[in-house]
Amino acid sequence: MAARSATSGRSLEATIRRNGSVALFIGALAAFLAAPLAVAGADDAPTAKASRDGKPEKQENVALPADSTTAFTLNIDGRSLAFHVTAGSLQLKDETGAPQAVVAYVAYKLDGADPARRPVTFAINGGPGAASAWLHLGALGPWRLPMNGLSPASPPSLVDNAETWLDFTDLVFVDPPGTGYSRIVAAGDEPRRRFWSVEGDVDGLAATIRRWLVADERLASPKFIVGESYGGFRGPRLAEALATDQGVGVAGLILISPALDLAALAGGPDDPFPLITRLPSYAAALKSRAGPVSRDDLAEVERYATGDYLADWLRGPGDGAAVERMSKRVAELTGIDLATVRRLAGRVDEDAFLREFERTQGKVVAFYDATIDAYDPFPAADRSRFHDPVLPGFEPALTSAIVDLYERRLGWKVDDRYELINDAVNREWRWGGKLAAPESISALRRMLALDPKFRVLVVAGLTDVQTPYLATALELAQVPEFGPAGRLTLKVYPGGHMVYADDASRRALRGDARRLIEGK
Repeated sequence: MAARSATSGRSLEATIRRNGSVALFIGALAAFLAAPLAVAGADDAPTAKASRDGKPEKQENVALPADSTTAFTLNIDGRSLAFHVTAGSLQLKDETGAPQAVVAYVAYKLDGADPARRPVTFAINGGPGAASAWLHLGALGPWRLPMNGLSPASPPSLVDNAETWLDFTDLVFVDPPGTGYSRIVAAGDEPRRRFWSVEGDVDGLAATIRRWLVADERLASPKFIVGESYGGFRGPRLAEALATDQGVGVAGLILISPALDLAALAGGPDDPFPLITRLPSYAAALKSRAGPVSRDDLAEVERYATGDYLADWLRGPGDGAAVERMSKRVAELTGIDLATVRRLAGRVDEDAFLREFERTQGKVVAFYDATIDAYDPFPAADRSRFHDPVLPGFEPALTSAIVDLYERRLGWKVDDRYELINDAVNREWRWGGKLAAPESISALRRMLALDPKFRVLVVAGLTDVQTPYLATALELAQVPEFGPAGRLTLKVYPGGHMVYADDASRRALRGDARRLIEGK
C-alpha cells in the first residue's frame, strides 16, 4: 500500500507549485507517498518527523533465524485445505558474492499438488516501505485480521479466511529490503541507494523471485504477481524484468489499487486530472451514506467530471459563471457546504475533502477510504494535523497480528521490530533522474504486446481517494487491445484502497483472481 505525508502542510500540488522544478517534483511525490499524517486547511504546518523517535533511522545488521516449515489443515466452508508454510529468508549478493540483503518471505504450498502445474503467486505491497502483511492478513492468506471497525486498540485476533486464494494457487509473500523483517546487511550507503530506488527495487525483487523458484524447483509452475498500490506500480516492471533479465516468464498480474502513473496522482496548478478523477470517489462516499453503491450509480458523476466540469475548469477562475456552475454542482455531489466550495472556486482537492466532508460533525475522513472517519483533534481550527484513520489507524493491530503469526503459528521468532511501514525507506527513496515522474503503463503495454497469453486484472475501490478508480480507468483506456480481447480487465468494487477490507469485495476479488489464474 502507499502511504501519504503532510507535505509540509500543503497538498502535493501546492508543494510542487512552491518548488517549481522537476527534481523537487519527484521529492514532493516521495513525501506524498510517505508518512501516516494528513493535513487539511493548513499553509505552513510543520513537516512529519523523520522517524518514530525523531532521529535518523538506520538499518541494523540482524541475522534472521533458519527457515521454519509447519504443517496445517484448515477446514472452512465445507472444504479442507492441507498445506505447509515456510517462514524464511533468501540472501541477495552482489557480483563478487558479497551479501547485500536478506529478504524475508512466507510461502504457503498446498499438499498433494503437482508442482509443475500448480500456480504460484508472489504478493508484494507498496509504500514504498510497506510490508506484505496487508495482503497477507487482509485478503490472500489462510488467516486474516478482520478490518471492519479496526482501530489501534483492536485485539490482533486472526480468524480462518474463507476467501483465501490457497485453493487455486500457492502463495509467497515477499517483503522488500527495509520492510517486514527484511534487512540490508551490506555496509555503507550504496546498498541503500540501490535497493531503495525505482530500478534497484525491481531488480532486487526479480532476483528474489527467481532465487525462490530455483530453490523450490518451481520454474515450471505458472507464475503470477499480485501487487497493491506501489506494489501495483511494481507489477508490470517486475514482470518485464523477470522476462528480460532473469529468464522467468510471468503468466499474469493482479494489481490492487495500483499507482500506475505517479504524475497522475499529483498533478499541478495547470493539471485538472486529480480533481476530475477524485470527484466520483467523493460522490461515492456521499452516496454510501444512503446504502450500497456501485460504479453504475456514479455514471452521471463520471460524465460530469470528464465533460462539463472539465470545460468549466478550462475557462479558469476568472470566469465567474463557470466557477459558480462548478461550485454548485460539486457541492451537490460531495455534500460539502456551498460557501466552502465557492471559496475553493469549485476545486476541491484531496486535502480539502478530507477535512471538509464531515467537518460539521467534527470529524475527518481517511485518504484510503472516505467512508472511514475519526474525530478531528482540532475541529475549531482553520487548519488541522491529524492521523489518517486507516493509516496508522490499522497499523498497531496488523503489526501485532503478523508478529504473533510468525512467532506462535510459524515458529519463526525474530528479535527485531517488524517494519509494517518503514518511513526511512520512503524518505530515502530514489525516484530517478528523468524529467518525467515514474510510471508503469509503458511496461504494461510492452508485456501485453510481447506475450499474447499475458493477462492482467486491475482492481480499484469506489471510495479510494489515494488512487482514485477513475484515474486508473482513464489510464487503462489508453492501452491498445493487443491480440485476444479481455486480457486487460478493470473491476471496481465497493470499498477503499484496501478494497478487501469490505467482505463482499474480498469475495469478488477472490473470484476474479481465480478466473484469471485458472485462465477462465
